[in-house]
Amino acid sequence: MTNVRIWLAQNYAPILAGLVFAAMFATYITKGSAGWQVAVLDTAANKAVALALISMAQTLVIITRGVDLSAGMIFIMTNCIASALVTGTPGEVALGICGVLLAGALAGLCNGLLVVFGRLPSIIVTLATGSIYSGIALAIRPTPGGSINEDLADFLTSHLFGAIPTSLVLLLAVVLLVWVPFRMSVVGRHCYAAGSAESAAYMSGVSVSRAKLVAYTLSGLLSGIAGLFVTFVTYSGDAGATIGGAYTLNSIAAVVIGGTSLYGGAGGAFGSIFGAFTLRTIDDLLLAFGLPPLWQPLFQGIVLLGAVSLGAVRIFRLRNRMEVFQ
Repeated sequence: MTNVRIWLAQNYAPILAGLVFAAMFATYITKGSAGWQVAVLDTAANKAVALALISMAQTLVIITRGVDLSAGMIFIMTNCIASALVTGTPGEVALGICGVLLAGALAGLCNGLLVVFGRLPSIIVTLATGSIYSGIALAIRPTPGGSINEDLADFLTSHLFGAIPTSLVLLLAVVLLVWVPFRMSVVGRHCYAAGSAESAAYMSGVSVSRAKLVAYTLSGLLSGIAGLFVTFVTYSGDAGATIGGAYTLNSIAAVVIGGTSLYGGAGGAFGSIFGAFTLRTIDDLLLAFGLPPLWQPLFQGIVLLGAVSLGAVRIFRLRNRMEVFQ
């Protein structure tokens, strides 16, 4: 019983985010005119998976007590690269996919090198590199366009066995292949230690530099996968910086909703995924209730404020509020 209580205390935020998403999506299905249809599930999943992947990328950096303001721009850059490379014969498509993922990982590695060896704040580094990645995207795709292998795109944005959206299977595969090995590895534990107390971790023999480099590189890789996936959804590339900025801010919001601490050292991917799903469902709920889509930022702000407030509940449990500052 004690173990169950400990597990619930450690994971209440992701569980709550999952329950909120389930309630919101059930309301959307009930109120929506289309009802429970496979096409509705496919559309909802395709809209949410890209943000979920970027939120996972953001989670990796925030765990180390950093923030990645370039995540949306890496997403846009790799979207444009994919629209130029992932086409042609199966061999060319495979090489193109490898090139896109490599570009995302290299972008994340550059961020990590500047943060670790440049000793610069992550918010400044990623703000600057985000502009560079946006410029590269504009150089590749000055106007929306390009193409991608349509057969592969149709497969990845459709469904399996008549009901399961393929995009959700892809997201599960990324979790199993990237997040789970990272979380169970020594370097993964070092990332949590570095984010929790960097000086103490260093004095304990933790390779803080290596942990941060791995976190930033994997973050870039996940943003690259998101950029590749959105190319399969849109069949084209678009270097619109506004979209990249929106995805960056929403990824941070999803991380907070999912229970990852902005002070580092605590959190995980599953909460961020449910946070991303919750944010994307707000659009659908507004549509189901006939409300203007322009109200989306209002409801996103309310949900985000509620999540942050729940995270601060522990403060009110303290007998003396001054203990917070000790």
